[in-house]
Amino acid sequence: MPRRARARARASRPSGIAGVVASSIFSFFIMLVIPLQSELLPLSIQSVGAFMLPSRHPVPRKRIADPSRQFSSPSPSPSSSFVRQGNRFMSKVDDASPAEDSVSTQFLLLNLLAPLLLCYISNQWSRSSLYYLVDFSAGADPARAMNVGLSFSEGQYGLLASVAFTALFAIASLVAGSLADQSDRRKMTVLSTVAWSVATLATAAAGSYEQVLVARIAMGLSCAFTTPAAYTLLRDLVPKDRIGLANSLYGSGVYLGGGLASLSILLDNNYGWRGAMAVIGSYGLVSAGVATLVLPPDPNKATQDGTTAPSSDDSSSTDNSNPLSNLLNNAGTTVGTSSRVQWLFLGSFLRFCSGLCIGVWAASYYKSAFPDDASTYAVVNAFIVGVCGVTSGIGGGWLADRAAASADDENKARLLIPIMGSLLGAPAWWLTMHATSFDVAMAWLAIEYLVAECWFGPTVAVLQSSVGTKNGGTAQGLFALTGAVGNLAPSVLGFFYGQATSAGNSVDESSVLSNLLGIAVCSGYLLSAACFALSAISTTADGSEQEQKTV
Repeated sequence: MPRRARARARASRPSGIAGVVASSIFSFFIMLVIPLQSELLPLSIQSVGAFMLPSRHPVPRKRIADPSRQFSSPSPSPSSSFVRQGNRFMSKVDDASPAEDSVSTQFLLLNLLAPLLLCYISNQWSRSSLYYLVDFSAGADPARAMNVGLSFSEGQYGLLASVAFTALFAIASLVAGSLADQSDRRKMTVLSTVAWSVATLATAAAGSYEQVLVARIAMGLSCAFTTPAAYTLLRDLVPKDRIGLANSLYGSGVYLGGGLASLSILLDNNYGWRGAMAVIGSYGLVSAGVATLVLPPDPNKATQDGTTAPSSDDSSSTDNSNPLSNLLNNAGTTVGTSSRVQWLFLGSFLRFCSGLCIGVWAASYYKSAFPDDASTYAVVNAFIVGVCGVTSGIGGGWLADRAAASADDENKARLLIPIMGSLLGAPAWWLTMHATSFDVAMAWLAIEYLVAECWFGPTVAVLQSSVGTKNGGTAQGLFALTGAVGNLAPSVLGFFYGQATSAGNSVDESSVLSNLLGIAVCSGYLLSAACFALSAISTTADGSEQEQKTV
């Protein structure tokens, strides 16, 4: 199959790409602000004046919400979450004034979500950029194709792209989840970001395949510590009625990082694969620096007037004599929390399998089916992933919170979003796989992202609510492990694809791949919708959700 992607991409003007990137970033922030406009509008002129004008009187000054404060209560309950007020932590409640509500929204966006999102974008960009920095076509430039520059084969690339990353990532996910329940999650976020950024820079400086392999393994190990720390911090610091939206905003890093990874081919064309990896690694170090300066201290480790802040995570009763046994026991306890959690994990596994099949094989299919549009696909796909994926994710979280606000069973209401997303995503994906033109295929791909990628934030919110705060980190580690195991799905699909195309018969490879992708992804979507529905009608055995409602 002729491959003209790189030649055409090199011929494209950077100014056009810059316009696409700028439009994507602008659209992202528009989508971020729209769901929050109801929180921002109540800020009255009087409240604005209170922020801007100094006061001579101490009493009115006390009424002005501190920009780093979220909510406070005169009599916090022992199970309340705590948020920062200067160097102190105050428990959050849901009856704040409009001015306090607006200021707390600023705190959530600037002090909490922004640094976490920057780190998560770095995570996804670093781990996915490899897919766009190799070229196995004849005559590939060693400076712009990592596989040619370091002389490794398709099989060795497959090892880098899958097992080298996921092996330790899967194991470390359980450890990271347990540590998130016991350790300083702010430090976990910063140190893990530094670690994978250094691994990315090491890849840029690598002189052999073996050095890239070691860096890739180190990257997989460090990337596992991000989401358990982040999602449990969000759980503890974000009001309950906004947790779905907060999770979705953070989860948008998957799509923004994936979009940037798709655009890494442009960095490759201009600066070579080493320069591209150096830029990506440097961005990660900058993100770690921002997180160090901006992220609030972990409320589980904070002190107030010399006394440790109350926390529902009491690790003092943990038996440290056998860490492995404790880890496995915590994992078993988390999975066995309820049938709702079990169906939730199974539905998430199926969604991960479908998404990973798309991520690994979609580019190969589109390049095979529409070879003349290969370079256009790189830019269009980045736009679809970065804008449509983010829009769907944020919209899903916002809708889930609105549905939960008026429902007796909040988690059942939230699960309606991933159910509908999976049901609507199946036909949209089938149509993009069987489109007869590139434009139609991209239109259906954009629709598929808009309707299907709304599942992540609501699912995480239900998971965290169902297992309770004590096992929240372990649950998130298991959730990441579920995604790691889902990496087997693209390998299985690749096996069947290889069997079908190597049978000796004259077959249309793009047709074979479109049928396999259509069946695999649509089956995963429909089965996941059934699992999410069963999770919605299930109950929590230990009453953790009911306990949280009374807090």
